[in-house]
Amino acid sequence: MQHVPFESPERISDWVMDKGYALSGTLLYESTHFPLQSEFDLLIILGGPMGLYDEERFPWLVHEKVFIKETIRQQKLVFGICLGAQLIAEALGGKVYRNSYMEIGWHPVKMTEESQNSVFFKQFPREYDPFHWHGDTFELPDEVKTAAISLGCANQAFEYSGHVIGLQFHLESSNDSIKKLIEYCSDEIELDRYVQHPDQMMDQMSLLAHSNYHFGTFARYIGTELSDS
Repeated sequence: MQHVPFESPERISDWVMDKGYALSGTLLYESTHFPLQSEFDLLIILGGPMGLYDEERFPWLVHEKVFIKETIRQQKLVFGICLGAQLIAEALGGKVYRNSYMEIGWHPVKMTEESQNSVFFKQFPREYDPFHWHGDTFELPDEVKTAAISLGCANQAFEYSGHVIGLQFHLESSNDSIKKLIEYCSDEIELDRYVQHPDQMMDQMSLLAHSNYHFGTFARYIGTELSDS
């Protein structure tokens, strides 16, 4: 599920190609044709600058929410990033709302004790600095495991029932996708405690290799789950 042209799969596409999988998608800014759940093994829900409460401006959000709930109900593997994670959180019964802070740029996250029992997160380092671009956060139901936290945002990653994963941050980013976010979402950059200047973001691009490496680790376990399904 892709919500805007400038937030595309990036490193996810590379992983799909490397593994020899087939990748198809719904570009919600062009079409609201949703596939049948029987037509895919993994649902990836990308980010976007809108909020999941912006249904009047983006009516397809209503249909997307129903689609996500049904996909989870059918026990499909589901992976959401940023807005995608927020949509999943709501589908699981959580509450999504504005965070106390915008979080934009390279900021550290810490893995929780619960993450050590997760197939997807147990190999992550205890602390690392991924790329962020979000202003919303969420509360999770008790049965959902929080896998990562940060000073600026209490819920950074989660897992539910061994087949649903959400990340507030962007491990899939590329140099080009970060430049596009800076270009198309520049109106959101108001320097604050957890908002970096574009120059700071670009000066820390060495961190991108680490993020992509962690995505590879994460994707390896997604691939294992796909093989077992």
